[in-house]
Amino acid sequence: MNTHHTIEIIKSSGQRVKFSLDKLRTSLKHSGADHELVEEILSKVTEELYEGITTNEIYNRAYALLKQHKSVYASKYKLKKAIYELGPTGFPFERFVGAILQYSGYTVNIDVVLNGACVTHEIDVVAEKNEMATVIECKFHNEEGRNCNVKVPLYIHSRYNDVKAHWVTNSNNKPLDKGWVVTNTRFTEDALAYGKCANLYLLSWDHPTNDGLKDRIDRLSLYPITVSTLLTDREKQFLLGRNVVLCRQLVRDKFFLDHLGVSMERKTKILNEIDQLCNP
Repeated sequence: MNTHHTIEIIKSSGQRVKFSLDKLRTSLKHSGADHELVEEILSKVTEELYEGITTNEIYNRAYALLKQHKSVYASKYKLKKAIYELGPTGFPFERFVGAILQYSGYTVNIDVVLNGACVTHEIDVVAEKNEMATVIECKFHNEEGRNCNVKVPLYIHSRYNDVKAHWVTNSNNKPLDKGWVVTNTRFTEDALAYGKCANLYLLSWDHPTNDGLKDRIDRLSLYPITVSTLLTDREKQFLLGRNVVLCRQLVRDKFFLDHLGVSMERKTKILNEIDQLCNP
């Protein structure tokens, strides 16, 4: 383990970076695994490192080791990948963002057509809380390594301004709060700088610090259905097609597992895994 800090690994973007033991340790702790298990997995993974190994290979090895111990650890560890699996379209991601806001006390409407001063706009999410309305646009990427560049907040800001110009003329509306841009990846430095300057609220996987998507999901235990290690890809797509985006929704709508022909024994295991995710 004494040479791991000199090894270069390849990120999903193709960029080569030095392997970071601390980053891997943090992501393993994030799964809920205890200190002993984290250190055991670190030891096994670092023994298998080689020059030019991909982050995906490291992830797969750590994921397999976590799954051997407890499926719920593996589920939490795969959260980032699970959100990519909401694709290929961005619609389940919009529903997922809407659900997070709903559980945070917002009244939410998905896919709303709003008039602007110049043209009409299809808005991903309109949320209301504390007598204020918020217009939210979601930018979903289903490929790892693609960040949200400055063009996204630039474009969304212009749409928001058009909606806002019409909004203020309509006295029936609740006051409009700042516009939001939400992505499942990361924003570039330019995108963050523009968002700050234009007074747009940017929400990404890890921004704002300690209040990014991953933090909100963990805090509220609002895991997407795609984190399950026991459901097959076909079953996940069936559930997403019926707007079951959150694990919490499957607890409420467990009859869908009967529609899928899931055996009683397997159904019990799936619901047990889901229950541990929703009630840590």
